Amino acid sequence: MISKELNAAISNMLVLAVLRKGPSYGYDIQRRIKMQSDGILDWTEGMLYPVLHRLEKNGFVEARWGEAETGRKRKYYHLLQAGEQHLGEAIDAWYTVSDVLINLTEGE
Repeated sequence: MISKELNAAISNMLVLAVLRKGPSYGYDIQRRIKMQSDGILDWTEGMLYPVLHRLEKNGFVEARWGEAETGRKRKYYHLLQAGEQHLGEAIDAWYTVSDVLINLTEGE
């Protein structure tokens, strides 16, 4: 189980990583994160949409209304250049912390 605190810490990075592969909408972002985590990260809308709104407010993503194949309107989120840069920095930081943790716990 992933703690609430760790979920909060990784949420921006995971959403930006999904959007790096192309524009997407809320439910699809949720589904892809759940699928890639083998169901461990099963976010609710109440967790995802504040993350998307925060990323939009910070200039990392842009939201645009579009139409699904079914004709239904959906809000699609697009990764902006600032979001790509932020994701790269977050990944570098993640690897640094991961390396330190591995070094500290080796041999235990």
